[in-house]
Amino acid sequence: MPSSLDAGRRAYENQSWSNAHAQLLDADRDEPLAIDDLERVAVAAYLVGADRDSDATWTRAHHACLREGDARRAARNSLWLAFTLLLRGEQAPAGGWFARAGRLLDEVGSDCAERGLFLVAEALQELFGGDVAVALDKASTAVRLGERFEDPDVTALARLARGQTLCLSGRQADGVGELDEVMVAVTAGEVSPIVAGITYCAVIDTCQATFDVRRAAEWTAALHRWCESQPDLVPYRGQCLVHRAELLQLQGAWSDAMEEATRAHDHLSRPPVHPAVGDALYRQAELLRLRGELGRAAELYFRAGDRGRDPQPGLALTRLAQGQLPVADAAIRRAVDEAVDPVTRSHLLAAYVEIVLAAGDVAAAHAAADELTAIAHARGVPALQAIAGHATGTVLLAEGDASAALAALRPAWAAWRDLEAPYEAARVRVAAGRACRRLADEDGAILELQAAASVFRTLGAQRDLALTERLLTSKGGGLSGREAEVLAVLATGLTNRAIATELHISEKTVARHVANIFTKLGLSSRAAATAYAYEHGLVRPHYTQ
Repeated sequence: MPSSLDAGRRAYENQSWSNAHAQLLDADRDEPLAIDDLERVAVAAYLVGADRDSDATWTRAHHACLREGDARRAARNSLWLAFTLLLRGEQAPAGGWFARAGRLLDEVGSDCAERGLFLVAEALQELFGGDVAVALDKASTAVRLGERFEDPDVTALARLARGQTLCLSGRQADGVGELDEVMVAVTAGEVSPIVAGITYCAVIDTCQATFDVRRAAEWTAALHRWCESQPDLVPYRGQCLVHRAELLQLQGAWSDAMEEATRAHDHLSRPPVHPAVGDALYRQAELLRLRGELGRAAELYFRAGDRGRDPQPGLALTRLAQGQLPVADAAIRRAVDEAVDPVTRSHLLAAYVEIVLAAGDVAAAHAAADELTAIAHARGVPALQAIAGHATGTVLLAEGDASAALAALRPAWAAWRDLEAPYEAARVRVAAGRACRRLADEDGAILELQAAASVFRTLGAQRDLALTERLLTSKGGGLSGREAEVLAVLATGLTNRAIATELHISEKTVARHVANIFTKLGLSSRAAATAYAYEHGLVRPHYTQ
C-alpha cells in the first residue's frame, strides 16, 4: 500500500483536493511534514473550504521557513496567507501578513519574484485608492520581476493587476488585451489553482464592471467548466454562480438566473460567510424587481446592503415603481453625487435619468445622459453604448424631439438585439413606440409596442407588460384631451392653482380633472401621475420648467 504522503501528493497533482487534504494530514500525524508538503496542505485546505486549517498551515510553513533561514520563502507564504484572508474579507489580519512580508523582503532585498507578488498587492491598493498612475507603475514592475524570475504565478497576478488598472481607468482596449493574455496562461494550466481562481473571478468582475458582456460570458463559461472539473472545489464556485445568474438574467432566462442566484446565496452563506453573499442577494432582488415583486425585492436590497453591497440603483428603481418618487429621487441623486470614478457612475446614470425624468427634472436628465454617452464613447463597449443611447432617447422624447429620440433609440435596440438581451431590447422598443406615436405614426407605434409586450409577457415582466398594454389600449390611458393637458402640466410640479392659471381655467375645474386622471389611470398620488406622464411621453416641452 502506498504511504499517505505519496497518496496525498498524487491526489494533489490530480487536483483531488479533498483526498489530498485528508491524506497529507494523515501523513503529518505520522511525521511532521516538510515545507513543500505543508504548502500543499495549505492550498488543498483552502480549496476545500477548510479556511482555518489553511491559515494555520500557511503560518506553520512560514515559521518553518524562518527556522531554516529562508526569509524569501517565508515572505511568499505570508503573502499567500494574506491574499487568501483578503479574499474572505478579513482585511485586518491580511494587512498584518502583508506588512510582515514587506519587512522580510526589505531584509533580503527587492530583486526577487516575491517582491513582484508584494507589488501586486500594493498596485491594487493604489488602484482602489484612486492613484491609477502609481498602480500602473507598480503592476508593470511586478510583471517584469515575474517574467525575469520565470514565475508564472507572479507574472499572471501582475498582468491581472495591470489589466484591471487599464480597464478601470478607461483604457479598455489595452486592458482587455492584458486580461486575455492572463487568461491564456490560466486555461493552459500554467498557474497554480489559487491564482487560477483569483484570475477567473477578477477578470469576470472587471468585464462586468466595464459592460464587456461578451467577454464576461466567455470567461464565465470557462470558469464554470473549471469549477465543474473539480467537484470538491469550494472557493470561486459561489462567485461563479453569481456571474452566471447575471448573464442568464441578461439573456432573458430569468427562472434559471434566480435558481443560480439562490444557489450562490446558499453556497456563500456557509460559515464563514463570504463577502460576495451581498452580490447574490442583489441579483435575487433585481430579478424580483423585474418580475414586479417589489416588496420582496426591497427587502433583499436591504439585506444586500447589510452585507456590504450597495443596493443602488436597484433600490431606487424599486421605490420609483412603488410610486415613492421623492424617496427614489433623493436616493439616486445621493448615490450619483457620491460616485467619483466613471465606472461607478456608469452603473448609476441610466437609473438616474429614468428617476429624475419622472421627477420632472429634464435638465438634470439631459446632463446625465450626455455624461453617460461620453463614458460609453470613450470605452467603445456595445452594451454601454446601448444603455447611453436608450437614456439619450428618453431624454429627447421628454424634450419633445421624437425624431432625434428615434435616431438614438434605433442603434440601442440593434445593440441589445445583437447581444441577445431581450428585456433591454424590449424597453428600448417601448420608447421607440412612444416616439413613433409622437410623430403620428400609429402603425409604427403599435408594431414597436406589440413586439415589446410579447417579450415582457414571455419573461414575466408584469409591470412593464401592464404599462405597455396600457399604451397599446389608448394614446393617453383613456384621458380626454383636456385631462391629458392637465396631466402634462401637473407633471412639471405645479399646484392646482398654478395649473389653472397656466391653462386659463378655474381651480375647481383643475381639481375635477385631476380626480378623473387618478381614477382612470388607477393612481393615488401626484408623484405617481408625474411618473406616468414621463413614462408615457405625455409631457409637452413648452410646459417643462
